[in-house]
Order: sequence, then C-alpha cells, then structure tokens
Amino acid sequence: MIREPDPHQEIRDAVRDLCRQFPDEYFRRVDEQRGYPAEFVDALTQAGWMAALIPTAYGGSGLSMAEASVIMEEINRCGGNSGACHGQMYVMNAIVRSGTEAQRQEYLPRIAKGEWRIQSMGVTEPTTGSDTTRLKTLAVRKQGRWVVNGQKVWISRIQHSDMMILLARTTPLAEVHKRSQGLSCFLVDLQQAIGHGLTVRPIPNMVNHETHELFFDNLEIPEENLLGPEGQGFKVLLDGLNAERTLIAAECIGDGYWFIDRATRYANERVVFNRKIGQNQGVQFPIAEAYIELEAANLMRWKACEKIDEHQNAGAAANMAKHLAAKASWEAANVCLQTHGGFGFACEYDVERKFRETRLYQVAPISTNMIFSYIAEHVLGLPKSY
Repeated sequence: MIREPDPHQEIRDAVRDLCRQFPDEYFRRVDEQRGYPAEFVDALTQAGWMAALIPTAYGGSGLSMAEASVIMEEINRCGGNSGACHGQMYVMNAIVRSGTEAQRQEYLPRIAKGEWRIQSMGVTEPTTGSDTTRLKTLAVRKQGRWVVNGQKVWISRIQHSDMMILLARTTPLAEVHKRSQGLSCFLVDLQQAIGHGLTVRPIPNMVNHETHELFFDNLEIPEENLLGPEGQGFKVLLDGLNAERTLIAAECIGDGYWFIDRATRYANERVVFNRKIGQNQGVQFPIAEAYIELEAANLMRWKACEKIDEHQNAGAAANMAKHLAAKASWEAANVCLQTHGGFGFACEYDVERKFRETRLYQVAPISTNMIFSYIAEHVLGLPKSY
C-alpha cells in the first residue's frame, strides 16, 4: 500500500516495535479466555505511552492529542485492542484540564509512573442511557464529605483501575434552569470505595469489553475530591468526552487499515478457478471503496485533534470524526470478512475477533443517532429533537 511521508513515523515505529511482542496469538488467547491483556497494558505503561497526554511538569510525555491518537491507532493497526487501555488517556485528560493544582500534583505524577491507573468514568445509568443530564445518581454534601447514592451501568475496566471519575447530580433537576446544570464530577478512590458503599457487578458481553454495573449505597467521598467547580460537571465531562471520541476515532482508523491490509493480502494470495480472487472486480472494488472511505474519515480525525490541541471547541469535529471513522471501520470489517469467505469466521484468522470489536463503536461511547442530533442542533441550527 502506497503511503505518503508521515510526521508521526517515529511514534508509529516505536509503538509497532512494542506491539510485535504481542502478536495475534496473544490477543486471540486473551479473547478466548475472556481475559484482560494485562502484560500488554503494563508494557505500554512502562514505555511511557499511557502518559502521553500528561504534561512534562507532572512526569508525562506532554504529547499532543494528534500524537496520542497515533498511539491508539497503531495498537489497533497492529491487531490489538485499545479498548483495554484507552480510558487511561481520555479519563486522565479531565484532570489535566479541570483539576486543581493540588489534584494535578497528587495524581498525575503517580499515573505517569504507572503507580496509579485511572481507566474508568462513571456516567451512564440504566434508566437514562445517553440522556446524561437526567441521571439519578445523587451526591449530597454532609459534614465535609460527599455521600453518593445511585447506580451506573456499562462502566469499563473497574478492576483494572485505582481511580474513577464519577458524574452525579448535586443540585436537584427541579432547581436548575438547564438540565446540564447541577451536575458535578468526583474522583473516586476505588480501593477505598469497593466494599464500603460501592458494589461492582460484571456484565458479560460479546466483545470481551470488561464492563460493570455499579451500585452506590451511601458511598462517602472526601470533599476535596470534587473535580472542577460544583455544578459544572457536565463541562468537565466534555473535556474528557471530546478526547475520548477523538481517540476512539483513531482506533477505528487503525482497525480499518488492519481490515484493508488483511483483505488485500488474502485477495492477493487466495486462488480460485485458477486466478487470484483479487483479480476479480467484485472483490477488489469493495476493498478499494472501503479504503477511500477510511482515508476520508482519517482527515476528520486530524481536524478533531487540531481543535483539541488548539483548545478550541472540538465538539462537532470530535463527534463527526468518531462517526465517520466508526462507519468506515465497520464497512472495512464487512469487506474483509466477505473477502475471506468462510475462513473469515475461523478464529485463527482473527477477522471475526476484530469484526466484533469494531462493531462496538457504532453504539458506544456515543450512538450514531446522538451524533446526528448534536450536529443538527449545534451545527445546523435545527430545533432540539429530544
């Protein structure tokens, strides 16, 4: 495949060198065991890649969002699954942008060293789903502490995290002018919380994405663990979510290139009726179209990164990047599976595993319809639809 000169080639080469230590067989085994690639995530952490977005003043690498997105892209491009570790980047970004100096000094150096992990963000609830502003988990200030009661669902990587960012309502919905007001973010020490007001229940699912249901029963959180101003948690959350959507767009781009590469290789090798199947336009045209769509989606990824790195409003660009990249990777996945025919369903080819993994991003972390609603209202000026 012809590639243009890449300003991020040094990062790509370094991440690829690390990923070679964890070939397809490794991730296939983790998937079969419904396990967690702990050795892989530890290797990324020790190499400093998980501290990419932490400023150098706090022991991190101080890389840009564009450079961090390349790390996520290459993990998936090499056959891995960034879903096991991407939370460390975008969740931590909320501390970088919204935390007090005391919080940055306390948490960021330890995260950069790999002593602490912050992989989880507690937002989604069973009865509200994407309607975040109507969440029901409540945090009430009592005698210098916050007391939390409520429930969360689809919260990832709890057992691989030391800290979690929690979004809860601190002002009743009836007392605010806008639904996005009265929400606050908190830093939760999971080691202290689990079993002392926080109960965790795993949710098995089809993509081996470690997710959980959380139950809060008078969980006490120190007052100083409030992240950002009280009542402005929705804005704090957006600092993390725009980074999340942009990084996941990069992961989808990585998946897409993996599918295109595998489909192209197989089409060049597989011989049926005395000719390579890649010689047939019915095989090569869908691969070519998937590649074109992927390249177009990639351009929006870079635009979203640029917006975030320049501290501009990245909401529209991040949402569009996530949508286009998720769509392009899913189409590439379909093309790859179709190119392989029956062998695409065989675990040894890894297509079915990656097929399942990339399908997730049509639904999470934000659904396609929610992106359409955002663009319609905030970009096109159409009436709010929900």
